[in-house]
Amino acid sequence: MTERLVVIGGDAAGMSAASQARRRRAADDLEIIAFERGRHTSYSACGIPYWIGGATTGPDALVARTAQEHRDHGIDLRLGTEVVAVDPERGRVRSRGPEGGEQWTEYDHLVIATGAVPIRPPVPGIDAPGVFGVQTLDDGEAVLGALDREAVRRAVVVGGGYIGVEMAEAMLRHGLEVTLVDRAPEPMSTLDPDMGMLVRDSLEGLGVHVVSGAPVREVLTGDGGWVRAVATDRAEYPADIVVLGLGVRPGTDLARDAGLPLGAHGGLLTDRAMRVRGTERIWAGGDCVEVLNLVSGALQHIALGTHANKQGRIIGTNIGGGYATFPGVVGTAVSKVCDVEIARTGLKESQARAAGLDFVTVVIESTSRAGYYPDADTMTVKMTAERGTGRLLGLQIVGGEGAAKRVDVGAVALTAKMTVQQMVDLDLGYAPPFSPVWDPVLVAARKAADAVAADIRKR
Repeated sequence: MTERLVVIGGDAAGMSAASQARRRRAADDLEIIAFERGRHTSYSACGIPYWIGGATTGPDALVARTAQEHRDHGIDLRLGTEVVAVDPERGRVRSRGPEGGEQWTEYDHLVIATGAVPIRPPVPGIDAPGVFGVQTLDDGEAVLGALDREAVRRAVVVGGGYIGVEMAEAMLRHGLEVTLVDRAPEPMSTLDPDMGMLVRDSLEGLGVHVVSGAPVREVLTGDGGWVRAVATDRAEYPADIVVLGLGVRPGTDLARDAGLPLGAHGGLLTDRAMRVRGTERIWAGGDCVEVLNLVSGALQHIALGTHANKQGRIIGTNIGGGYATFPGVVGTAVSKVCDVEIARTGLKESQARAAGLDFVTVVIESTSRAGYYPDADTMTVKMTAERGTGRLLGLQIVGGEGAAKRVDVGAVALTAKMTVQQMVDLDLGYAPPFSPVWDPVLVAARKAADAVAADIRKR
């Protein structure tokens, strides 16, 4: 008897699950229906700031697989169709089509891949014309359309996280005067404040006016209704366009209404096989779920396409008759603003304290290449290790070209639960065009190992 898989959400996790299930089960064994409320499917939201900034083309270049390609592979993908209710008891979902009509669709397996929702502060004027989020390809087209307005000279970016700094760069590339307003003490609150200060210095060096510790109080509009300024308790900052980069929350309103279990961060709770806890035939993956941090042991919400694709593949494997699990994450992320690269993995200091861990930290300055080799860029590396054991807890890097991807060494070490002394002995590649004799990560590990040993001797 043919089973039916229903997928809610047509981007990374949802379509990875559908595609993997289709590879493992034929159409006469498994019917697959996917609902996507937008106009696009399987696209890179991470690439939107670079498209807006002109580093790449779009929107088609950001689409990994079109709707027609999915249909050609035996997936009934329905664009412009929103699922408005899930009925777990009867095994069905209610959808609303482009023409407004609604219908119920029964399922044997359900995948919830509803992604994340941009955070918008509840302040007056936040929905005014000229205020844009950056979450979908439609959002990217809207921002580019606004930038074509003749009077656009000044941009205010609200939020200093990954999207915020990337959009600040995009606005700079359009020749705008850019102000970045952030409620945190320093940009990039995923870093420790001392490392975030380096990002601030870099932004200001590029000409961005950085305003920290300043929550938005109101978005002001002009006579025609278009945005004219962003107001904080400190001052008003003129704007011809406002871009929101305040992060996201899990898009789980549908799941909540269906009575499915949510965690402290609002994301769906799943087991390691990505099955929603307490259910037998409902699965979830991507930006709408919470994941296990392998370093702290706590659940957290991390919205990244890498996790979404992996989780979707795991779901599809399990629905397709195999068995796969998602072990968790160590919290690795990289970004850049113009020539400045930003990277982190593991725990920052506040997260380590929250996990009840005692630790030591070290900060070193180094270069991306041998000092005598042309175009060597500087970088700052911060490493956190557990006091006593020396287990690596976190790594942060801010620097020039070649800095960010060095964080992957830390990600592997964290996953393997290595100590900083073990990291010192890693046989990393060396040649003057690629690193000094001692790679910056190994210099930091050596200094951290010394700090751990010195602390033990004091006891």
